[in-house]
Amino acid sequence: MDIIKILAIALITCIATIIVKQVKPDFANLVTLAGGIVILLMLVDYINQVFDVLRLLVDKTNLSPGLFGIILKIIGIGYLTEFTANICTDSGSSSLANKVLFAGKIIILVMSLPILINIIEIIMEILP
Repeated sequence: MDIIKILAIALITCIATIIVKQVKPDFANLVTLAGGIVILLMLVDYINQVFDVLRLLVDKTNLSPGLFGIILKIIGIGYLTEFTANICTDSGSSSLANKVLFAGKIIILVMSLPILINIIEIIMEILP
């Protein structure tokens, strides 16, 4: 099971970070980042499966490929924003983390406007 491997890597990374922090505090964040990247790389196959299912849904629902692209970008921005904010928090910069989260929310809001407009147009077509 991949989750066991991921949990093991996370625990090993945490222990390694604690040890490195005692010897070379400057490199502790790099160890944490490396562990996070390894875990993300392990998830590539799962992410591809999600994209395959989403593509299937787009094909079956005749959703506009442009809107589908926007949805994927919004999901990506959400995950990357959260990941970056967590790294900022782990490195002791919670103020920067809050600004990263705020920026991500604003960008997601702006990117979702075409979807909102599309929904409103569909509602207007349905109403007499």
